[in-house]
Amino acid sequence: MKGLLIGGFTTLGTGTGAMLTLQTQAGLDPLHTLISEYAFHPIGWLLPASLTLFAVGAVFIAEGLRRSGAGRMAVSLVAVWGVCMLLLGLFPTDRPGLDLSMSGAIHRYAGFVAFLVMPVAGLLLVRAKANYARAMKALSGIALGALVLVVIPYVVRMAGVPLDNADIPAGLTQRLVVVSEVGLLLLLALHLVRLPHAAGQRTPRVVSVQHAAAVAPVPARTSRSLAA
Repeated sequence: MKGLLIGGFTTLGTGTGAMLTLQTQAGLDPLHTLISEYAFHPIGWLLPASLTLFAVGAVFIAEGLRRSGAGRMAVSLVAVWGVCMLLLGLFPTDRPGLDLSMSGAIHRYAGFVAFLVMPVAGLLLVRAKANYARAMKALSGIALGALVLVVIPYVVRMAGVPLDNADIPAGLTQRLVVVSEVGLLLLLALHLVRLPHAAGQRTPRVVSVQHAAAVAPVPARTSRSLAA
């Protein structure tokens, strides 16, 4: 478990550093520019690098959750989030103004699935009384609320109403989802840290009185009792 936690924190921390470097050094408008569009910047290689690191970190944490006995559904959703991060890195979005390509479609729908499954996994662990449950619930709610705001412009465009990202804070709502979900993943790792076996402790066995009496050794008879 210790190795999984070290790997999870290392990859998530490095991925976050790469993402922050890209966001601060690219000089694009974070309020309206979507994160996916940073791939077309000269240092845009940091985007797939960051997403790949997030994917690896999610795999580490999903395996840690599995070993800790977490619910199968929650573990699977965290793993799916990791797979979607990998797909987002491998299949870039289309340049603004171009028709939707196969790569762009994979990128779009992988992003939607990722944005959806992580808060659901968080709520499942909240229901299971995980550590940091209150913070997990808050971040899951923020992620789901921001996801609704991300989806609305796409629904409006599908209805035939022209809408440009410059008219709405699309970049801001997307960043809210990403920040809350990466934060949620870090909380899952911290939840694992607080489990007894994460520090090499062994959970004490609870032995019932009846079982203890059943397995207790029978004292040998004394010579006096035999003589009687």
